[in-house]
Amino acid sequence: MFKMKVYLDNAATSYPKPDCVIKAMSDYFKNIGANCGRSAYKSAQETSRLVFETRENIAKLIGAKDSSRVVFTANATEGLNTAILGSVKEGDEVITTSMEHNSVMRPLRFLEKEGKIRLEVVKCSEKGELDPDDIKKKITKKTKLVVCTSASNVVGTIMPIREVGKIAKERGVLFLVDAAQTIGNLPIDVKKDNIDMLAFSGHKGLMGPQGTGCLYVGEGENPIPLKFGGTGSKSECEFLPEFLPDKYESGTLNTIGIIGLGAGVDFVLKEGVEAIKEKNQKLTKYLLDELKKIDNVTIYGVRDCRKQTAVVSFNVKGKRPSEVGEMLDKNYNIAVRCGLHCSPIAHKTMGTFPEGTIRVSTGWFNTRKEVEYFGLRIFQQSWITIPR
Repeated sequence: MFKMKVYLDNAATSYPKPDCVIKAMSDYFKNIGANCGRSAYKSAQETSRLVFETRENIAKLIGAKDSSRVVFTANATEGLNTAILGSVKEGDEVITTSMEHNSVMRPLRFLEKEGKIRLEVVKCSEKGELDPDDIKKKITKKTKLVVCTSASNVVGTIMPIREVGKIAKERGVLFLVDAAQTIGNLPIDVKKDNIDMLAFSGHKGLMGPQGTGCLYVGEGENPIPLKFGGTGSKSECEFLPEFLPDKYESGTLNTIGIIGLGAGVDFVLKEGVEAIKEKNQKLTKYLLDELKKIDNVTIYGVRDCRKQTAVVSFNVKGKRPSEVGEMLDKNYNIAVRCGLHCSPIAHKTMGTFPEGTIRVSTGWFNTRKEVEYFGLRIFQQSWITIPR
């Protein structure tokens, strides 16, 4: 039997990557190969130029005026840890939501367990929706930081970032956003959205390779670095330079990854975030419409393509998520993500803990035909009931 290969796990990492990303990384290894910011010979200068251009394009994408405040990290997790661990001190209060990824919850729970902070977790609805007023009610004179995802990685629910940012700004509280799920897929503007720090990965909506990410550090913000070491600048000094981005980029950068990321960001800018958003919405609407036809399928979240990213989570009555995922993979060559998606608190909010859900997430390179193939294979199962 013919099996179409269908990749529907773009919320984990986008695949396939644009040809320009593969070409840029290959060209770097074949023809350049040097470090950036470490030497003055031609290939080192060319590397530095490519890295700088990537930084500039990312700043353009997020509405940042100063590209030096765009710091390269290994992933969104490193950026979030730098921002959280480097910004709070003993006795501070931190507010977050019940839809966060463990990249937010684990550093916060660590600080809470150590007795360094008081943590307030604002409960979202079962659909993953956040009421900004619930954040406002929790802010006290001791609140130092509000941390919030821009969209759930489990159900795709888009959070009211701009409204929360406005509240934080009015109360003089730092606002950190985890944009791993939205960067490249939805418009983000650090100024208009009142964002002080923004962390995101490079391998999802930005089409870059794994092992890449960024932390935007807003003007006036000065978190303590997560690591200390060589920067290629101020080498005569045994202390880290205070200027950005060097302060947060100790050690050799993942240069080939950053160059691949640069090509991915360039691809996103050329295609246009609005065009990407529109295509994602069309595929998500079709996927939701098809799953809604099945009687014993439960879909979680807002179930509205205008209010969520291209992430759809569902379960089949009487079947564990892992069973459905294994069937799709082995029998039909369809890749989906099953389980808790590194977000146990989100699943507790939705009532799907501890088994989790089946998560389907489309991307720029998915087609209507692939989504139809997925839907057909779900429909064909003997344990599926279609209302007459």
